[in-house]
Amino acid sequence: MEIHNKLVLITGASSGMGAGMAKALADAGAKVILLARDQNKLDKVKSEIEHSGGTAYTYSVDLTDKAAVQQTTDQIKSQQGVPDIIINNAGSGIHRYIHETTNEEAEAMMAMPYFAAFYMTKAFFPEMLERNSGHIVNVSSVSSRFVWPGATAYHAARWAVRGFTEALRADLYDTNINVSLYESGTVDSPYWQTNAGSDERIPKIANSVPVLTCDQVGDAIVNGIRNEKKLIVIPFMMKIVYWQHAIFPWAVKWLMTVTGYRKLKY
Repeated sequence: MEIHNKLVLITGASSGMGAGMAKALADAGAKVILLARDQNKLDKVKSEIEHSGGTAYTYSVDLTDKAAVQQTTDQIKSQQGVPDIIINNAGSGIHRYIHETTNEEAEAMMAMPYFAAFYMTKAFFPEMLERNSGHIVNVSSVSSRFVWPGATAYHAARWAVRGFTEALRADLYDTNINVSLYESGTVDSPYWQTNAGSDERIPKIANSVPVLTCDQVGDAIVNGIRNEKKLIVIPFMMKIVYWQHAIFPWAVKWLMTVTGYRKLKY
């Protein structure tokens, strides 16, 4: 899909990966709609995009609140129209064993990314179907494919996003609406400061894969949409891991487990 002059909605766009995607898409000529909770951070990203000659609109919303999402998406439809591209990027999650994770934390990790992606996609789905065009990108993690110790609820939420993406693609098989899943290695973003201690639970085998910047993520999203990729995976080393997993899934699972966090107390 060509991006120039397209209307692109991005959730979780106030910082990190979402901000990187927004800037890359705006640089490619898209008009971007930025959604997140923090209006001040959204305004900062909007200002940076406009300073570079782009167009951005902001909406502050709690993406886990279905009523708030409905109200906001109704506003977007009336003020901006129906997006050509939806990027469900918003997510939360901390790497913890199940007994370390509170019920509230587990619910929050399922609410965002999964329910947030569900609410946002559903809100625009009828119009996209009637128009018979568009592109939906769901942002997950390599943990939707591999698991490692010490991140139980985090993994489950990412598998939910992958399942949602695959099911959505099946639903839309006979349409002109494309569905992509983005997964990558570690990204240098504010996530690691917000979820302190999660970085020490990344499997040691991940040290062989370069850490990505948010700008690299944005470029990958632009490329993936333009080429209508079903699966967007970066960097190249992570693609190699995916190929290995396709051929020898037991070997990759074993390596993820034995090089993972080994401090389960019992």
